[in-house]
Amino acid sequence: MKRLVTLLLLLFVTPAFAQKAGPGTTVVKQANEKISALLKQKPAAGSKEEKDLAGKVTTSVRDFLDIDELGKRAMVTQWTKLSAAQQKEFLDTLRSLIEDNYIRGLRANLEYTVDYTGETTDKDGNTIVTTTINTKRHGRPYKIEVDYVLKKDGDKLKAWDVKTDGVGLVENYKTQFDTIIGKEGFDGLIARMKKKQSTPT
Repeated sequence: MKRLVTLLLLLFVTPAFAQKAGPGTTVVKQANEKISALLKQKPAAGSKEEKDLAGKVTTSVRDFLDIDELGKRAMVTQWTKLSAAQQKEFLDTLRSLIEDNYIRGLRANLEYTVDYTGETTDKDGNTIVTTTINTKRHGRPYKIEVDYVLKKDGDKLKAWDVKTDGVGLVENYKTQFDTIIGKEGFDGLIARMKKKQSTPT
């Protein structure tokens, strides 16, 4: 899941400029700017300020990323086999895992910019916001294509998947979840997720 932590952190990086802006692009850009501003703050480790800041990051993530929808889609082949209690435990654990990854990002140096390159609607009615992440690898310029998949949640748009160089979080998680459940069962999956949550990155 280490790769997924990196993908998730790329959700919220400083925007460079917007092109072909639409409602989806506006939502993504606003979330980027809000989270980026929070991540740039560097309170003392373990301080009240750090705890308050972590809470603000968590709230902002929930406002933008529909983790429940992401989780249900990633567990699509397993979902109906789970009891209501198992479904709740899975979503609660996934939510905590993803949100903790963002909180850990408070101490990370996120040196990226984002170019917004377009916005379209797919056949299922999802809004697709395409972006390019500009960063460096081994001291050289490096670009990563990141697409946000959003859908209506009440009166606003929320992201339920993020595709990096064509590979989505939902697809990536689904492969891992199905493999682990096939070998270790649902309890094995939850144990692995909780262990990952408690392991420093």
